[in-house]
Amino acid sequence: MLEIAVGIILGCCALGAGTAMIAGIGPGIGEGNAVAKACEAIGRQPESKGDVTSTMLMGCAIAETTGLYALVVAILLLFVAPGIFIDILISTIG
Repeated sequence: MLEIAVGIILGCCALGAGTAMIAGIGPGIGEGNAVAKACEAIGRQPESKGDVTSTMLMGCAIAETTGLYALVVAILLLFVAPGIFIDILISTIG
């Protein structure tokens, strides 16, 4: 009984970590769109290259935090949460 419960806990933590990493798709798409629009803007007005580049880099840095948060959640689900949940299970059962 205990082995099955531990297996379910480990499986659900792994599934949650994989689901959390789906959030890594968003920053990639967003940053790609930002760079494409920045290149387009620089192509139209080359004299505004500095302003467009600095704004684009700031936006990309902010967009990247979403992917980093997802990575932190996935790492916590893989390495920290199973131990906590198994301890709770063992203290509840016995």
